[in-house]
Amino acid sequence: MRVPALFLLIAMQTTAHAQRISGAVAGVDHTPLEKASVSLLQARDSATITTTATDKNGLFRFDKIKAGSYLILASSVGHTPVYSSVIKLDQSAITIDTLVLEKTTTQMKGVVVIAKRPPFEVKAGKTVVNVDASPSNAGLNVLELLEKSPGISVDNDGNVSLKGKAGVTILVDGKPTYMSGQQLTNFLKSMQSSQLDQIEIMTAPPAKYDAAGNSGVINIKTKKGTIKGMNGTANVGYDQGFYPRYNAGLNINYRNDKLNIFGGYEGGHWDNKGVLYLNRKFIDPAISTVTGTSDQASDRRNFGNYNNLKLGMDYNFTKKDVAGFVVNGGFGQWNEEQNSPSNIRYPDGAINYKLLSIGKNTGNFNNVTTNLNYKHSFDSTGKELSIDLDQAYYNNKGLATLQTKALDAQDVQNGNIVNLLGHQPSEINIYSFKTDYVHPFNKTTKLEAGIKTSFVNTNNRVEYQRDTSTGWYPDLARSNHFIYKENINAAYATISKSAKKWELTGGLRVENTSSKGDLITGDSVFTRNYTNLFPTVAIGFNANDKNQFNISYNRRITRPDYDNLNPFVYFLDSLTFGKGNPYLKPQFTNNIELSHTFKKFLTTTLNYTVTNDIITQLLKQEGDKTFQTNENFSKMRQLGIAVTANFPVTKWWNLNLYTNLYNNDFEGLYNDGRKNYPVRIQITSFTGNGTSTMTFAKLWAFELSGWYRSKATEGLMVSNSMGALNAALSYKVMKEKGTVKVGVRDIFKTQVFSGYARYAIVDTDLKNTRDSRQFNVSFTYKFGKNNIAPVRNRRGGAGDEQNRVKSGGN
Repeated sequence: MRVPALFLLIAMQTTAHAQRISGAVAGVDHTPLEKASVSLLQARDSATITTTATDKNGLFRFDKIKAGSYLILASSVGHTPVYSSVIKLDQSAITIDTLVLEKTTTQMKGVVVIAKRPPFEVKAGKTVVNVDASPSNAGLNVLELLEKSPGISVDNDGNVSLKGKAGVTILVDGKPTYMSGQQLTNFLKSMQSSQLDQIEIMTAPPAKYDAAGNSGVINIKTKKGTIKGMNGTANVGYDQGFYPRYNAGLNINYRNDKLNIFGGYEGGHWDNKGVLYLNRKFIDPAISTVTGTSDQASDRRNFGNYNNLKLGMDYNFTKKDVAGFVVNGGFGQWNEEQNSPSNIRYPDGAINYKLLSIGKNTGNFNNVTTNLNYKHSFDSTGKELSIDLDQAYYNNKGLATLQTKALDAQDVQNGNIVNLLGHQPSEINIYSFKTDYVHPFNKTTKLEAGIKTSFVNTNNRVEYQRDTSTGWYPDLARSNHFIYKENINAAYATISKSAKKWELTGGLRVENTSSKGDLITGDSVFTRNYTNLFPTVAIGFNANDKNQFNISYNRRITRPDYDNLNPFVYFLDSLTFGKGNPYLKPQFTNNIELSHTFKKFLTTTLNYTVTNDIITQLLKQEGDKTFQTNENFSKMRQLGIAVTANFPVTKWWNLNLYTNLYNNDFEGLYNDGRKNYPVRIQITSFTGNGTSTMTFAKLWAFELSGWYRSKATEGLMVSNSMGALNAALSYKVMKEKGTVKVGVRDIFKTQVFSGYARYAIVDTDLKNTRDSRQFNVSFTYKFGKNNIAPVRNRRGGAGDEQNRVKSGGN
């Protein structure tokens, strides 16, 4: 109810110190909780000032409250009490965010039922994965966790795609990770599920996010924050596959009225084994006939150690001003070993000769990222200004060795053994500044605007030496030095409005990119300068309590990873190598989505996507050698439908299901250096995730989860069907502060990647078996106060650049 202006003026004059705090209390299903008890507490000592009860709409209000710092405690029969964050009251009225209460343990017929957040939640414009809601998530690293999340696929090299489309921007706590490619893969492997609270999957992010990532944004939210005092978690885990893996970590948070300090450490060891099978046909482009074949089975092992550290602080200088910093650091070492025997055959299958390649890549990495942030709140309406300064430094030192022995069909050595030694130092520096402004015009209309600038400098070297049993000498043909610099300037504005049953949002982002690449060894320089507009539109219609509709459109860009522009050659074995392409251009994507939600549990989404100049990973043939590179391969179209359902079967059994049916249509020209070949690959694919969670006997929980993907396209490669079934059992100990979890992943060892590439003169089949069946046990202990409060969402400025750093582990 609105208060007349004259009465409000009189009230303010006669009660200069009287303020008001209001809000709402609801259950996890968003149903208002009537007659819930709500207490107003002093923030400094949690002393109770007054208590009230919510009305039939779950609303409450405290009047005539003096300016100061407060907490709200909400409780209801059958629910776990929850605290608000610290409320700084200096305005006439403050409305806090809805307090959501989870159901507590209840006894029914000898079986204890523990209600918790569902594994998946579908919200407007995004899907949320609640990590702790699934016992089988224990012991997983983030890459493995993403692999079983709705709509997400992880390919053989650890690249992440969303709804069958590559080009995903990955953030941590709304901030960039300053990595991409293999280095990002290693980072995600080093993060453990015990550190995570939620994963947000956004297919249509608003204009305030960088326009990078044609398929959307994945925001990984870590556990942090407390009401007051000390809070933290400690964890330890052990996995056993062919080799053991282990990890341990500690996260601590301390908060008082003005200061919040947080930090943590996570470290461990990973070790994986696999076998890569490659079968290739060599085709003469002049006569289009097979001139020979090759087959190899490479035993592979990669292992290493990682250490991740985090330290941050927020300080409230006044009730309206807060500033802070976050420093993340990582260091460790990695190793890759590969033994690759190959048979090169005549067209009739007889062996022509053999190659035995023994390769080993080792490296050390260290990186530091720093964020300085400041926020000023003008008033209680939500008008605010925020500023972020970001810096990232990544340094990798790699050493690659490759030994090749040639044998005839009778295993007699031909010629001398060839040894190749490569030093691969790489340095990347990123600097970014951004500022965002939020201006609510009224309760239904809001403007958001901001600017950003970023600078990237990469310095990559590769120095090869060669030995053919006559001594080492520089291999100048394979050595190189590449420097790349880039500056991006951006501005955006978004306006949103609510009108009865309608929610309307429109935004526009403009980005100017200026880049320069300098291939020093080859004495070659290229420059690019382009400006692009990226509109976003979203319309929501709440028809009634049972039906909600949303439609959205957005345009996005994917710039080449820095290493993909680097023309260096990296050897996998004597017959296989990879190299970059300095002539890559950015790709542009237009996305349209239409969704319908029924009774807040069943969501159906239709999407149509067109990507032009799509950056595609493809294979090329040079005689009996195959190399992998990236090119702008014309166009890709996708049409898809996804269905998400989250519902309780009984009071102790909950099911979450996700399915996605989509058609990918690639069309373009493949050039082998001699002529163009028209190529079209069109495949309809199905993906599905399912999680069944049962809670019983007060402290026990059991989960069975799995995922499946049918035949699909990964660029111009076709992958065969694959999937996995997982199980886990958890038990709470030490007055429910500790949790022990045991489980097994990929029970039937069906997570085997296989596929083929057949286009133009390329004809290759591959299969990669991994150490995917893992038995694990983990222990997590929570100490201090368990009431978790929201912490500032520090969304740094280098969102695009951080996802394009590709160094190390190649």
